[in-house]
Amino acid sequence: MSQCASSSASTPDTPAAQPIKLVPKSVLNAHGCGGDCKDHDDSQARWPRAKVLELFNLPFNDLMWRAQQVHREHWDANEVEHATLLSVKTGGCPEDCGYCPQSASHDTGVEASKLMSPDEVREAVVAAREAGASRFCMGAAWRAPKDRDIEKVVELIHVVKNEGLEACCTLGMLSDSQAQTLKSAGLDYYNHNLDTAPELYGDIITTRDMQDRLDTLDHVRNANIKVCSGGIVGMGETREGRAGLIAQLANLPTYPESVPINDLVRVPGTPLADTPQLDPLEFVRTIAVARITMPTARVRLSAGRQQMSEAVQAMCFLAGANSIFYGDKLLTTGNPEVERDRLLMEKLGLRSGQAVTARVNAA
Repeated sequence: MSQCASSSASTPDTPAAQPIKLVPKSVLNAHGCGGDCKDHDDSQARWPRAKVLELFNLPFNDLMWRAQQVHREHWDANEVEHATLLSVKTGGCPEDCGYCPQSASHDTGVEASKLMSPDEVREAVVAAREAGASRFCMGAAWRAPKDRDIEKVVELIHVVKNEGLEACCTLGMLSDSQAQTLKSAGLDYYNHNLDTAPELYGDIITTRDMQDRLDTLDHVRNANIKVCSGGIVGMGETREGRAGLIAQLANLPTYPESVPINDLVRVPGTPLADTPQLDPLEFVRTIAVARITMPTARVRLSAGRQQMSEAVQAMCFLAGANSIFYGDKLLTTGNPEVERDRLLMEKLGLRSGQAVTARVNAA
């Protein structure tokens, strides 16, 4: 698997935090990354980046047909997983991710909160279970939790498991021992997105690098926890950049069991707030390529769904998306209302569980 260096790595003579400015590569090499890679030859990878780019460049009808064939080979084409998500610790994150309203570096009006108590989480878990949820995901705005934080999260995992649901967490970067502790507590899934293509990473985030993300995924895998990992598109990257993200995910030693594809939610106060909207058909292409390259993964239509028309969402399901976050809120940004989702599923003849986003105020 090719490893690419960040295109905006800081040097000892430059400040640690640089203004976030994404400048897509105008000249691309055969590897498709603009020349920043340490190793340009990924021809032996499961999905060479050039092959992923070829998928993106297919005529739209051909791409959709191929994605449908792969999808139906491995999944019920008319079933969509509904997932539950609760922010158990909101805001105040020391990372400077250019897309994130929870960063302490950005003035977005999101107030920092303490970690929710087990009783508060239990209330949300019970409500989700009664609505039909089978998996409960908890997100905490940390760069990397301290061991004392992990001890508290263990209590929350026990709450989820005691109520009979699968447990998922997204807590930031983990050490090997922390991942083992979470596994021992009964954690089923861990979410840790790669965000964008390796060579674009430093244009979006300066407080960590891609290798930090890959190390955490290794720790999660070593602990035998299922991986949920995807990224965000529409941050100003080119099609080649989107191919780089999908190739990086598809070429992990074991590709993720769950792949959330997010369309950038432009939040005022974040550095990427004024980024032009991605063409909706380009988003659909990304879903289709993710489906083809990671056939047995749940491809999740995630953040950004609120701004999508019903027609675009329908095309995403046709392209192989078979999971959504369901409810009125996705961490700190809006998500399509429950009734609106129910009606869309009914129109499309799609079957699903009735999991909902737990409506609990984390502040």
